[in-house]
Amino acid sequence: MKEIKTKKAKHVPKIKLKTQHRQSASNRKVESKPQQKPRINEAPNKVVNSPEAEQEKPKVRFITIDNEDAGQRIDNFLLRTLKGVPKSHLYRLMRKGEIRVNKKRIKPVYKLAINDEIRIAPIRVSEEKDNVSTGLAVVANLEKQILFEDERLIIINKPSGMAVHGGSGLSFGLIEALRALRPEARMLELVHRLDRDTSGCLVVAKKRSALRHLHEQFRDKNVQKFYHALVKGHWPDKLTRVTAALRKNDLKSGERVVIVDNQNGKESETRFRVLDRFRGATLVRAFPVTGRTHQIRVHCQTSGHSIAMDAKYGHEDFDEQMKSKGLKRLFLHAASIEFTHPLTEKRMKIEAPLEPSLEKLLSKLIKES
Repeated sequence: MKEIKTKKAKHVPKIKLKTQHRQSASNRKVESKPQQKPRINEAPNKVVNSPEAEQEKPKVRFITIDNEDAGQRIDNFLLRTLKGVPKSHLYRLMRKGEIRVNKKRIKPVYKLAINDEIRIAPIRVSEEKDNVSTGLAVVANLEKQILFEDERLIIINKPSGMAVHGGSGLSFGLIEALRALRPEARMLELVHRLDRDTSGCLVVAKKRSALRHLHEQFRDKNVQKFYHALVKGHWPDKLTRVTAALRKNDLKSGERVVIVDNQNGKESETRFRVLDRFRGATLVRAFPVTGRTHQIRVHCQTSGHSIAMDAKYGHEDFDEQMKSKGLKRLFLHAASIEFTHPLTEKRMKIEAPLEPSLEKLLSKLIKES
């Protein structure tokens, strides 16, 4: 080949040489094509014939309802079971008969019974989980705040500043963080709530039966929650009960506040007891007989003894004094909760210690005899 090329270089005109080069280049391209074909076809064949791709195809699902899930509406059950599927889509599937109970069409308000069989047509469920990383310090710290845990319940000392659930601009709350910490838990639901700035005992149910049992106790007033609050001034020993009716009020700014309204408000009652006295402040124990929004905070305010560092119902001068001593949060803490365990039926009381910053503040105050 080398000899032929040399001979042509001497006698063939330049134009023909260019043609020869083009032909050579064309030949090189033709020769290279067979080598590229397997690589081009290889990837599509893998995707089409992959067993994993076959497994990912959604299939018909059958779910038999047990005692834990009986009694709840099917729409709520499906929202919890088929995470990632929009509520509107589930409603559409029920209307079209793609989701049936005991082979019959049902409405979203249908209440599930034991041994009901739910048939769910093939539906692709989002693989996305709650966008909560267990690597975040605030999430990892929750593990240390768990006061009690068994197969039915989690009782946690909720930190101040953390909402109980996400929403209103918050990417996640305590319940979403707990679900990230306990991915194996079939369900985790709040039994009750605490204000974002309030710390202390919060109960989370791990089973539907436990949630129902505790809700009944709350309705029957068999749950006792005691709070500790540092309030302005000298709380009178005789002031043991506040019964001002409360009403929610939406301001023009969109902010919601609770006001005293003895004509149109809801009946409310909080019982108080003095725990310790300081110069210009009193540490009180509050027991809310009813569970209205911001009840303890408003009952303290209307009595003339606002809670320290309460952004909505506080006293500016008192807050400045407490701030100068290092207080950076609302001094309201759910110190203990007492109820009947849903499985053992034994009465139990869980206590949550004050966080170090609150203990440090109390140590700076001057006690009164």
